[in-house]
This record gives sequence, C-alpha cells and structure tokens, in this order.
Amino acid sequence: MMGSLLIRGMLVGILAGLLAFGFAKVFGEPQVDKAIAFEEAHSREADKPAAMPGMAMPNQPEQKASDAAPANAMPGMQMGQSDQDQGDVELVSRPMQASFGLLTGVLTYGIAMGGMFALVFAFAQGRLGRLTPRGTAALIAMAGFAAVVIIPQLKYPANPPAIGNPETIGPRTALYFGMLAISVLSMIVAFMTAQGLAQRFGRWNGTLIAAAIYLAIAFVAMLVLPAVNEVPSDFSADVLWRFRVASLGIHVVLWTTYGIVFGIVAERLLQRRV
Repeated sequence: MMGSLLIRGMLVGILAGLLAFGFAKVFGEPQVDKAIAFEEAHSREADKPAAMPGMAMPNQPEQKASDAAPANAMPGMQMGQSDQDQGDVELVSRPMQASFGLLTGVLTYGIAMGGMFALVFAFAQGRLGRLTPRGTAALIAMAGFAAVVIIPQLKYPANPPAIGNPETIGPRTALYFGMLAISVLSMIVAFMTAQGLAQRFGRWNGTLIAAAIYLAIAFVAMLVLPAVNEVPSDFSADVLWRFRVASLGIHVVLWTTYGIVFGIVAERLLQRRV
C-alpha cells in the first residue's frame, strides 16, 4: 500500500509541476526578466566611475542574478546567469533558463513534494477521526501549505534574483531553512497533541488549542530569528510585489493539486483494496 501511494503521489507531483510551470511562465518569468534588467543596469552604472579618462579597464565578470538568488525563491526560478573565469560568458542562455531550466526545477520540486505528501498521507489516514481519504488529503494540503509556505514566507518572503548581497546568501539560506524546520516541526507537534487535547476538551476545542500551540511557536521563532532586508531602495515595488504574489501562486497551484487530485486517486486506490 505504501509503495502504491508513493508512486501515485509522485505522479500527482508531475501534474502539479506541469501546472506550476505554466503559472510560473505566465506570471513569474516577466518579473524575473525585469529584475535581471534592473541588475544589469546597476552593473553598468557601477562600472562607469571605475574607468579613468583615456584608460581602458579590463573586462570584469559581472555579479549575476544566480549569485544573489534567494533560498526561498520560486521553485526553478533562481534564474540568473553565470560567468566563466575568462570573461562574461553565459553558461546557460536566458531562454533556456526560462524554459527547460524552469520546467526541470518545478518538476523536481513537484515530484519530491508529491512523494512526501503521499508518505504523510499514508501515516495520517485513519488517524484523523472519521475523515475520508479526500478529507485527509485536503487537511494535509492546507496544513502543509501553512507550514511549508505561508509561515516561512511571512518571515522571509521570496525575492527576485536581483535582490540580495551574494556574500550573505549562505546566512540567508540558513535562516530560511531554520524557519522552515521550526514551522514544520511545530506543525507535527500540534498534530501529535491534537488527539489528546480533543479527548480532554472536545474535538473542536482541542483542534483550536493545537492550532494555537503551532502559531505560538511560529510567532516566537519569527521574533527570535533576525530579519533580512536587502531590497535596494530604488527597486520597483510593483515588480517585487508581483514576484512575491507569483511565488505564492505557484505554491497554491502545487498544494491545491496535491490536496484535490491525490485525494481522488488515493480514495479510489483504498476503495479497490477494501
């Protein structure tokens, strides 16, 4: 049973990845292009004062978007260019990054998360009261979306590739994944305590208390972890907002597909096994 659910979860992940790719292509990629154009314009301006009159400066590799790509950017959309040591040469063209690279990224993410979703479903099915397989999948999708996407991005929202100091990408990545780990572990603790709380205070009150425990832990983590704000003052607020909305939208597409499609597939599988 576990293997059958895992395979179906990964297949649903392929579907979710394809849908997310379409969404990212339409709503996310235009903002990435604008961010890269902003970065290149700043690079050209920064190079101008460095040259003295009558003196030619050697070619210097430019900082590219991938150097400052945020850890929590959209799956497959950390799409900057890279340079070879000998000069400013693209290793992968921008059109290739925006098509095959993006598709590879979202498919890999979708399949991996689909497999994890199936494993969580296999553990949770039958342990959440009288919920049907569809109800269980929907609940896991909502809880997962909150723990994996909403809470971490409230603290460290997604930024386009042009934003951020490449020298701080390591600490920023560690902070984001630290917040993600705290959020997921807190959600697990909330689910583990929900049953006991329901027996003591009733199902509705127990669920509310468990949710309050999760939110309290997440809130404390947000207060304790340091803030990161590396958005240039002259960066377009409209582009930043649209990029973050697109990033959130990609995850909405992914988790909605998991919750609905996997619920249908799992229910049919379980009915055949009865």
